[in-house]
Amino acid sequence: MAPPLTALQARAAWLDHLANERRASPRTLEAYGFAANRYIAFLERHRGERLTVKGLTKVSAGDVRAWLAHLRAGDRPLSPRSLSQSLSAIRTFHRFLDRRLDAPNAAIGLVRGPRVTPGVPRPITEDQAAGLLEEPALDPDREDWEAARDQAVLTLLYGCGLRISEGLSLRRGDAPLADTLRITGKGSKTRMVPVLPVVQTAVAHYLAQVPFILPPEGPLFVAKRGGALSPRHVQHTVQMLRGRLGLPASATPHALRHSFATHLLGAGADLRSIQELLGHASLSTTQRYTAVDAAALLGAYSRAHPHA
Repeated sequence: MAPPLTALQARAAWLDHLANERRASPRTLEAYGFAANRYIAFLERHRGERLTVKGLTKVSAGDVRAWLAHLRAGDRPLSPRSLSQSLSAIRTFHRFLDRRLDAPNAAIGLVRGPRVTPGVPRPITEDQAAGLLEEPALDPDREDWEAARDQAVLTLLYGCGLRISEGLSLRRGDAPLADTLRITGKGSKTRMVPVLPVVQTAVAHYLAQVPFILPPEGPLFVAKRGGALSPRHVQHTVQMLRGRLGLPASATPHALRHSFATHLLGAGADLRSIQELLGHASLSTTQRYTAVDAAALLGAYSRAHPHA
């Protein structure tokens, strides 16, 4: 008779399912796997025994609340948002146990996560965005093709409202860029994104200078030695540029995506269109930008009105 399946073996099967069937991103797999590890380790200490799949069916709502309390009060306590994300990962794990391993646990649905106040996006101004896009060309310490590449990447992120992973996923065969791009975003959802002439020009300028022969199936943006450009490089570049320009720490590559949405909204674009362009599954996610636009409007009012 085969030994009972352990909780860690079930975790491995779950991550394999997420990677190969759900096409989850490496970052999601890392976060979910880490949350499940902490969950299983806590339960085994809490119960004083090695946990099996059968044991996971007997986990009570009180056990899960104890785990959340442990995360909240540990040496490195988690924020309400991180606690909510950890609980979401464990709910996904238990759904897998129920559907794939016939190991249901209704108690998990009784646990409510901490209340999380949605954060307001922190965009940069149009002038600040323009400065970030122009600054790479002024860097004397980089070769011309590297400066052109960094400028093209940042112009793409701001001009099309892309996430870093989406911009860096483009292949050489995607260029020269057409008037629209088919982008695959979170959850393998695809969307069509218009491409501005300034973005097309920036990418064409980079390709005219890159010293490597780029195969059509290879990455569009490459590093100094010819390998795929990493998100970390883009983040480091923006960190360096914002220091030179005196921009706040909130000026990150992702802030260019926030700025894309906020500036469109300020120019009169409707929320539904912005939702489609950003690839948001829910309109409520896009509605966060209305708070930013309202704050900017009130700020302009207080600065300009003679009695403010």
